[in-house]
Amino acid sequence: MGISVVINTYNAEKYLERVLQSVSGFDEIVVCDMESTDRTVEIAQKYGCKLLTFEKGDHKSAEPARTYAIQSASNEWVLVVDADELVTSALRDYLYEQIQKADCPSGLYIPRKNYMFGQWMKFLYPDHQLRFFKRSGTVWPHFVHTFPTVEGKVAKISKKRHDLALIHLPHDLSGTFRRLNLYSDNEVEKRKGTHVGYFKLLCYPVFHFFKFYILKGAIFSGKLGVIQAQRVAFYKYMVMAKIYEDEMKGKCKEDNYGKL
Repeated sequence: MGISVVINTYNAEKYLERVLQSVSGFDEIVVCDMESTDRTVEIAQKYGCKLLTFEKGDHKSAEPARTYAIQSASNEWVLVVDADELVTSALRDYLYEQIQKADCPSGLYIPRKNYMFGQWMKFLYPDHQLRFFKRSGTVWPHFVHTFPTVEGKVAKISKKRHDLALIHLPHDLSGTFRRLNLYSDNEVEKRKGTHVGYFKLLCYPVFHFFKFYILKGAIFSGKLGVIQAQRVAFYKYMVMAKIYEDEMKGKCKEDNYGKL
């Protein structure tokens, strides 16, 4: 039984070569590119990947192309990897062992190690991601920060198996904030019709800062923990503010601005 690795890309040259090297032991590598303007396609061709193109259009994330890429894989078992994630040899061997078992689940959540400033952010671990599953019957929603729907039993790899975790490579803060802006736009689309009042605007970001910094233990990671907790809070604020903005668009009229 074979396994196809599926990678969705858009201007992903920064880490793509390292990512492709880490998945070179799988049966097939499918790269679904959303009209990159950098060296992404050149790198994918260099490694002999099955290369697909998905029109970027107005899409702000790779999610709309996920299902298309997954269903284009040749093998029934699929491992989805982001263009900034590495797969360990231990994880590869583990997945091949699992699909040989009669009771293998139809989907597996894989733990993930997130890095920033050269440090593993342990307070984010295990950050389980549903990335391994049977191709048949799997659909990936068109929204960011969602998991695919998989037909059949789904299980989790134990967080104790650090050797089986995906390695999420770091981005600088400029890149992080650009993605947060795009992701929050996508969240607005997902939450159409949601009402945002004073409580959510004031308390939602504060609650998530407390949850992340105190309850999840970011407080023990020094300045990195502070930066990440504030990032989470700011993202929640952006989402709430943009939802409110979207709500108000239907109420505001040009006449409300007065006349010169």
